[in-house]
Amino acid sequence: MDHRALAVSRETVDRLAILVDLLQRWQSRINLIGPSTVDDIWDRHIGDSLHVHRAQPAPIHWADLGSGAGFPGLVTAICLAKQGAGHVDLIESNSKKAAFLRAAIHATGARARVHPERIEIASTKIAKPDAISARALASLTDLLHMTESWLTNGTVAYFHKGRDYRNEVEAARGAWHFHLVEHKSDRGDESVLLEISGLRRR
Repeated sequence: MDHRALAVSRETVDRLAILVDLLQRWQSRINLIGPSTVDDIWDRHIGDSLHVHRAQPAPIHWADLGSGAGFPGLVTAICLAKQGAGHVDLIESNSKKAAFLRAAIHATGARARVHPERIEIASTKIAKPDAISARALASLTDLLHMTESWLTNGTVAYFHKGRDYRNEVEAARGAWHFHLVEHKSDRGDESVLLEISGLRRR
C-alpha cells in the first residue's frame, strides 16, 4: 500500500501492514471482521479508521469502545507510535478479540492497552480520556448514554456512522444538546465521522 495514498508515513504503513497480515492469519480462527470485507481491508477498514486520526491528529489520550479487530482504535494507536506520544485504551469484552488486540499491539508497537471488560465497567477504571471513538457499535443515542460521564465533562467523541446517520442524530437530539461536526468520508460513500462535543441533557 502506498503511504502517499493513505496520507501517513511509510513507517506507519509498515506497521499497518503488520496489522493486516496478523488479522488475516487470525481471521481463519476467529471472526474478527465480516468475511465479505477480508479482501478489502485496506480501504474498508484501514482507510476508514484513518479518518479518525486525520480528524484529530494530536497525541492525546483516547478510549476506543468495542474495539473488536482494532478499528479504529488500534489504527489510531499505530499512528501515535510514529509521534511517540498519546495513548489509546482499547475496550473489548470478547476475550478472543482482546487476545488478538494484545498480539497486534506487541507486533506493531502501537501505543495502546487492552481492557477486556464491558464498557460500563472499564469506564469506571480508566482516567477520563480526551477523546473517544467507536465504529459499528451501537446507535448514537445508546453511545451517548454509555459515555455520558465523559462527554459531559469535556471529552470529545468521534463516531463512524452509515448513510442513515441523520435519523440517528435527530433521535439523539430528542434527549441531548451537543455540538456536531460532520467529517464526510473520503471513500466516496455516504458514511460519515461524527465529531460530538459539549454534551448535556435537555
